[in-house]
Amino acid sequence: MMDRQIYVAIQGEKGSFHEVAANDFFRNENVVLVPCSTFDETVNSVVEGRAEYAVMAIENARAGSILYNYNLIRESHLKILGEIRLRVRQNLMALPGTTIGSLSEIRSHPIALAQCMEFLNTLKGLTLIETDDTAGAARIISEKKLSTTGTIASASAAEIYGLAILAGGIETYKKNYTKFHVIGNESAMPAVGDKASVCFATGHKPGSLARVLLVLANMEINLSKIQSVPRLNGNWEYMFYLDLELSTVSGMDHIVSALEEHTMNLEILGIYNKDNNLYET
Repeated sequence: MMDRQIYVAIQGEKGSFHEVAANDFFRNENVVLVPCSTFDETVNSVVEGRAEYAVMAIENARAGSILYNYNLIRESHLKILGEIRLRVRQNLMALPGTTIGSLSEIRSHPIALAQCMEFLNTLKGLTLIETDDTAGAARIISEKKLSTTGTIASASAAEIYGLAILAGGIETYKKNYTKFHVIGNESAMPAVGDKASVCFATGHKPGSLARVLLVLANMEINLSKIQSVPRLNGNWEYMFYLDLELSTVSGMDHIVSALEEHTMNLEILGIYNKDNNLYET
C-alpha cells in the first residue's frame, strides 16, 4: 500500500508530457504533482523544499537539446537521479463538434508546433500561436469554450479537458522521443549506476577537448552525448556536458581523477541508471 506521498515538480499542467514522464518514472509511488509554469520554478520547487524531485525535459529527437536546462541543473547544485525516454505522440484537438476546417488558430508549445510542421503546413489560413504549455492550452480552450481554436497536446490532455482529437499522431518524425531528467538533492543520488552526467571547461587551447575524449576512449568509456553550452562570461568560453555509459572496467572515482588532469570546474551532475525502455503515450 502506497502511504507516503512523493511531491514531484513538473513544468506544465495535468495532461502535459512532463506528467506522463513523471508517472512513468514513479509508477509504483504515490505521486503528488507540483505544476510549475517555468523550468526555473520547477527547479526552485526542489531547492526550496516544495517538492522532493523535479522532472525536466532535456532533449528531443527532433528539436535537439534544451540548453537552458543544462545550466539550470548545474547552477541549482541538484543532481540527476534518473532519466526517462518518452515516445511523444502529438495530437490536434479542439472542442467536440469542431472540424479542422473551422479552426482559425492553433495554440501550443513552440517545440510541439515544431514537431508537427509537416502536418501544419498542409493547413492553410491558420495562425500558429506559441504558449508555455501544451496541456495549459488545452485547458484554456476547454474553459473558455474557444470554438475556433485548436491545440497540439497529448491524448491524456484531450481526455482530462474534454477535447476531441481531430488528427492523431501528427508529429513529423515518428520516432519522436523526448528525454527527461529526474533531479533532486544529492542525498538521493544512487551510489552506483550505469550512466553518469558530468560537465567541465577546458583550456582555451587547440586540442584541449580532444585530449579529454582520448582519455575517455582509452578507459573504454562510451560517450553517449556531448553538448557545449556558452559560459556567459563574455569570453566565448564553453562548458561541456557529457553523458558517460559506465563500464565495469573503470569506476567513477578513477574517471574523475583522469578527467581532472585535463579539465577545469569538473562537476558530477549525476550517477543513475539509463532508461532502456521505449514508452508509448
